[in-house]
Amino acid sequence: MKNMPKSFENGYEKGTCLDNGVVDGGENPYLFPEVQVVEVKEINGANGDSQYETNSQESDESGSNDISTDLNEKPRAAWGGQMEFILTMVGYAVGLGNVWRFPYLCYKNGGGAFLLPYTLMLAAVGLPLFYMEVGIGQFASLGPLSMWRMNPLLKGLGYAMVIVSWLIGLYYNVVISHVLYFLYASFTTELPWASCGNDWNTINCRDANAKTVANNTFSNTTTGVPAAMSLHTNTSRTPSEEFYRYHVLQQTDSIDDFGTIQWHLALTLFIAWVVVFLVLLKGIKTLGKVVYFTAVFPYVMLTVLFIRGVTLPGASVGIEYYLKPNFERLLDPHVWSDAATQIFYSLSACTGGLIAMSSYNKFNNNCFRDSLIVCFVNCGTSVFAGLVIFSVLGFMATEKGVDVSVVADGGPGLAFVVYPEALSRMPIAPMWSVFFFIMMATLGFGSEFSYVETFLCAIGDEFPQFLRIRKNNIIFRAVMLGSAFLLGLPMVCNGGIYLLNIVDFSVGGFPLLVVGLLELVGISWIYGMDKYSENLQMMIGSRPGKYWIICWKFLSPFIIAVTIILNIAMYKEPTMDDKKYPAWANSLAWLISMFPIVAIPAWFLYKYCTVGGFEVLRENMKPLPSFGPVKEKRYAEMEAEIKNHFNPAFTRLMGSQMSNTTSSTEFSPQSSTLNLIKSRSSGESNV
Repeated sequence: MKNMPKSFENGYEKGTCLDNGVVDGGENPYLFPEVQVVEVKEINGANGDSQYETNSQESDESGSNDISTDLNEKPRAAWGGQMEFILTMVGYAVGLGNVWRFPYLCYKNGGGAFLLPYTLMLAAVGLPLFYMEVGIGQFASLGPLSMWRMNPLLKGLGYAMVIVSWLIGLYYNVVISHVLYFLYASFTTELPWASCGNDWNTINCRDANAKTVANNTFSNTTTGVPAAMSLHTNTSRTPSEEFYRYHVLQQTDSIDDFGTIQWHLALTLFIAWVVVFLVLLKGIKTLGKVVYFTAVFPYVMLTVLFIRGVTLPGASVGIEYYLKPNFERLLDPHVWSDAATQIFYSLSACTGGLIAMSSYNKFNNNCFRDSLIVCFVNCGTSVFAGLVIFSVLGFMATEKGVDVSVVADGGPGLAFVVYPEALSRMPIAPMWSVFFFIMMATLGFGSEFSYVETFLCAIGDEFPQFLRIRKNNIIFRAVMLGSAFLLGLPMVCNGGIYLLNIVDFSVGGFPLLVVGLLELVGISWIYGMDKYSENLQMMIGSRPGKYWIICWKFLSPFIIAVTIILNIAMYKEPTMDDKKYPAWANSLAWLISMFPIVAIPAWFLYKYCTVGGFEVLRENMKPLPSFGPVKEKRYAEMEAEIKNHFNPAFTRLMGSQMSNTTSSTEFSPQSSTLNLIKSRSSGESNV
């Protein structure tokens, strides 16, 4: 093959067939006695694409022929075209986080000050890690679990990835359920959050055109609003804030007052999971067609909203706050930690999705080019979305007469407070609202499909004999997604937004950093950078440059390790609405964080023990033959001394078989120390 290293020319034609006939030329058949050895031949098809034919050298009566037949009849799925892959990757990486997470982190970390660490983390960690995951997935043509055949002891990293994907998928669909409810509420002649005077509004509600607090005659009896919501007379809120807090969420004061399920959100959550279930039944071929709309439509709407936002009074104040850095904030390690974790979130790295989707690429696809395109498009979208958000934040701050830093809540509420506020000021507001929340839904579902499919495919790879049957696969997916719906119900209770914030805080911190660090070490140092460089050369015709090698081996692991250490040393408990969580909620946050991390050492120990490590451990816990209190030259002196000082009758009474006539002394189990020493010494001398 062209530009193929010599080592690969020798090893490319013969490989091994592992786990149900999947070919992986990098395995050693002598390490796995039950592995079937096959011959791999490259065949050039009519269209010039590479295909592979496997000829078995050994036939297993238990069903290897069936496996080969299955491989021929059901080839691995592939993207219909290069653009499908790029748009799908953009749709996967560009999600709701670009709308509410990135602007929220900028808002929390001093506006433009956050852009500096974000850019540095992109260059030093984000791009290298994204390129590595896409490359290894494309080379192995395997999912996030099976690709760890490169190092079976590190398969726990694959489990950690899919656990993170599952946790993100659980709360991500809850956010989508909020989007769907806003979409439903937009089908009206007047948006319900455009003005005060609704049943859910409090005395603190302030209309956009009003200069005083509106609806002062409201009372708890007439509005049905909880008492705690109407006591904050020194704080004014926009109608969109109160619509989201007191109507959509019906939010309580703390997580201790969890409340009951809000059935309007439970219904939209159910609809969201039904959509996910129906779409994922068709696989990547359907996703590859849908992304032509879902990946382009959001940019059209963001552009329209940006034009509208910059024309609002006070927009320049918000944009200045967004772009002007506050360098004092750079001294806070949490700013750098947020930048690092946002890179993971923004690029969807270390969740297994990049590996899974790139595994459907053609073997010779230019994964380096695709990685650069997707990363820059994704991060550019985050920055652009921040401009849209902060232009409206500046307008809202001007209206309230306060600083931009205190104008709005953080978290997902930013997208459900600021954006609706902007929509209500546009001509034909309901129409724009429908378009916007359709965009939000497509953004959310585009990422949600990939998160959930990553988890489902990973489990399916572990049980192919059962889940290969279509009926079983449908039942499996229905059960798993039904369980996910039930697990999401607590997050649509009155206090569910507090739980959602805890899950988001926990999953987006330590787990992603730990997985990223160990993944870099596992591939760069254990698998080997030379070997991985040859893998890339096989696919794209050139080895990676020194910049990428330095980042993979040294810079990226170092930055992630320092970030982890600083986060541990200066850990801050999660908060919401400037309120701290109770102790039990903080413990829950740690349990959620440790859940995927524990899978890594747990699998390592399990695999180590099952492949013979337990026997090695047991043997090495026995005393060495050289262990003992005396030297060999004193054996004769010891025997003579024992004969002279012990009465034969006494020794017989104590169970000894000591003889006075021989030079060999034997002891019973009750006094066998000397016999043990002699036998060991004899064994050593024989050796």
